[in-house]
Amino acid sequence: AAMELPLSHRSVTRAAALAAHCACYQRGGPGRGLALRAVRRASRQDIDDVGRKYHLELVLEDVLDKDSTVNCTAEVLYHLGHKNVAPDVQFTIEGELKNTDEADNIFYNRIKSLEIELVAENIPDSHGNISPEMEPIHLLAWVASGYVIWQNSTEKTKFQLAQIKHVKQVKRSDEYLEFDYVILLHEMVSQEIIPWQMTVLWHPQHGVQVTQDSRQLKHASE
Repeated sequence: AAMELPLSHRSVTRAAALAAHCACYQRGGPGRGLALRAVRRASRQDIDDVGRKYHLELVLEDVLDKDSTVNCTAEVLYHLGHKNVAPDVQFTIEGELKNTDEADNIFYNRIKSLEIELVAENIPDSHGNISPEMEPIHLLAWVASGYVIWQNSTEKTKFQLAQIKHVKQVKRSDEYLEFDYVILLHEMVSQEIIPWQMTVLWHPQHGVQVTQDSRQLKHASE
């Protein structure tokens, strides 16, 4: 049987954050990022020889428009003992997410028409600022980082994108946009800041895809 948990319980906030990152990865893009606004309900069940499953009722908000929220139900299953197996995450979003077709197409055409591939670093800057033209690049990293977070989460971790250290557009011969990112992930439990490389593909019709990612070694200067 599933046991109800207090909403402020650390394991609840970690599982809820993970579910939000997964929803963001699958439903977000350069015009829309999703973040956890609130947990409405949570329970946990121990499944013999399998792992622990969290049942969650969440409210997600649009990163760009905090007044725009949707309800979400999710199940997060952490596997027993297998450090290298990503948790199973299922979610259902109730209600409509804001349409981003126009913003997506503007961004897509702007990047496609660049003479020289885009290169940028330190987004947000040391004051926390993001320029308007870099907002879609940052949102794309926010969404893509959801995949990296999902693949590397355990019941004891809680990751969040802290900053884009470096991003470089990669020229392609097909219709996709490709970006090579080095991001900093903040692991809230250990307070560790982890550099991570990820290659991200995006197309307005096909969504975001992380094709390759790897944890980077920390440099002595950091």
